Amino acid sequence: MRQLFAVLLACALQWTGHAAADEPQAVDVQLAGQPAASARDSALMAPLQNIHGRSHLSLNGRWSYIIDPYENGYYDYRRQAFDASKSGKGGFYDDRKPKDKGDWVEYDFDRAPTMKVPGDWNSQAEKLQLYEGTVWLRQVFEADPKPGKHYVLYFGAVNYEAHVYLNGKKLGMHKGGFTPFQFDVTGRLAKGRNVVVVKADNTRRQDEIPTVNTDWWNYGGITRDVLLAELPSTYIADYKLQLAKGNARRLQGFVQVAGAKKAGQVQLAIPEAGFKASVQLDANGRAAIDLPVGKLDYWSPQQPKLYAVELSAGDDRVVDRIGFRTIETRGQDILLNGKSVFLRGISLHEENPLIPGRLRGQGDMRMLLQWAKELNCNFVRLAHYPHSEEMTRLADEMGLMVWAEVPVYWTISWTNPATLDNAATQLGDMIVRDKNRASVIVWSVGNETPISAPRNAFMGSLVRTARSLDDTRLVAAALEIHRKGRDITIEDPLAELIDLASFNEYAGWYWASNAEMLDFRFDIRLDKPVVVTEFGADALGGYHADADTRWSEEYQDRLYQNQFKMLSGIPGLRGMTPWVLADFRSPRRQHPYFQDFWNRKGLISDDGKKKQAFWTLKQHYDAVQRRYEK
Repeated sequence: MRQLFAVLLACALQWTGHAAADEPQAVDVQLAGQPAASARDSALMAPLQNIHGRSHLSLNGRWSYIIDPYENGYYDYRRQAFDASKSGKGGFYDDRKPKDKGDWVEYDFDRAPTMKVPGDWNSQAEKLQLYEGTVWLRQVFEADPKPGKHYVLYFGAVNYEAHVYLNGKKLGMHKGGFTPFQFDVTGRLAKGRNVVVVKADNTRRQDEIPTVNTDWWNYGGITRDVLLAELPSTYIADYKLQLAKGNARRLQGFVQVAGAKKAGQVQLAIPEAGFKASVQLDANGRAAIDLPVGKLDYWSPQQPKLYAVELSAGDDRVVDRIGFRTIETRGQDILLNGKSVFLRGISLHEENPLIPGRLRGQGDMRMLLQWAKELNCNFVRLAHYPHSEEMTRLADEMGLMVWAEVPVYWTISWTNPATLDNAATQLGDMIVRDKNRASVIVWSVGNETPISAPRNAFMGSLVRTARSLDDTRLVAAALEIHRKGRDITIEDPLAELIDLASFNEYAGWYWASNAEMLDFRFDIRLDKPVVVTEFGADALGGYHADADTRWSEEYQDRLYQNQFKMLSGIPGLRGMTPWVLADFRSPRRQHPYFQDFWNRKGLISDDGKKKQAFWTLKQHYDAVQRRYEK
């Protein structure tokens, strides 16, 4: 079998330089539908808006796989990458053709086992449960490419580094385990049988995003949808349509057209609202939108109204379901549609505790969000990485506001420009994908990052990147708190750059006892809304003792009660997302009885049973709702 040659094509956007030694600038993000800036020699494209709303063929299903811990299919025995491109052939073995006599015999996809895609490999094969490294995956599909059409091969997510080959030719590479990527395969498809091969590598590395140290399972593989989309010769690549910041009577945004003929007009319509307009494209196929709009029913958790929005350009027509609302802060208030709101939230991972592995589809996602609704939540923190697009669309539908986050987590390589590029790209791809989702009200640039000058510059650059891409939402981060005697303070310079005084605190678990925590008080000297993004305690579901016994449901329940007493002393408290909705798997959690590779801070156990603290939090949220919505 012919071997693979890997040219490491950085999908992160190019470093833009420094204004000063400690102040990197915001990173520019490539327009959707265009070649990615750092991959101009590959078929990699910036993300396409609303891919599921286009004509497409699903490549989900059973994929053949080959485990390759030594990467023998990628390097020779001298650890040199195979350069098949020098022969003009390039890329992975093309199994549409007979094997050459010299092909390696260790690889045979036809006799290989199969796994479900989307799906992680850890939960599908026992020997892969703790595996980190390379797995090759192959899918065979039929295509009938038509002249004058564009074709896009789309991956919702591959963790972490993906090298993609089509019919024996390399398309390119992508880094990032939770954001979508796609390749332009126009002119590369065969009529009839086609073969796509993916080298997926979930190895943790210090300079990547996230880095080597996290607190969730490192699920490898193709974990979200794989689609082959068909587009007209001129197509709508990207669009944003939201209410203007500070003016709920105007629609603002843009439409970006790509392809053969980018001149002309784009037609916009919201039939239910009686709205119709035309906007003129410039020479680059872009049209700015700034138009008055009549009365709309604004999206809110009480009334999650979504409108069918129609966009047409040439032969292309896209329909999306979009909600319209405003979100802003004023002093210590968070204003949704101009009214003060308390974020009754919960944090959650993209994992179903009942079934091993990543979420497998809408049923799993709806179950998690329905549990949040049962808590009387109006807000969820999708931690600690971008969850699937389907999750944010469900939040739109179900009326849950969303905190969306990138995996800038703990100990990042702050001084490495490539690491910043990577983080900015993942942030940009998340914003590009979800910017039309009314549910998303917060872009989070990271979690629990320790203060230092390089870190401050890195995180400040991400804040600027987020604001440059979207000025209609709040920008935040989950900061760390500091204790001075009995005072709890925020001493992070990043707090001055973001919109929320948002932080994690674990009084009663990682410091102080349940009784001692009530001796502490908060001293938050910021004229901003305070959102406590994490607190909690581990409790093994079904283990009962007195309220002073750690790991018991009673201890966790008492901690929640005491937290509410502590937090009530914060004048600007406007929300919380306790940690966490459901128990989740983590290699860091090794206690052989109480944890067994599970983080047990969930309010719901690994068998789906609600712990005592679930009902305590619900009771608290019921009382908060009565105060805010009376």
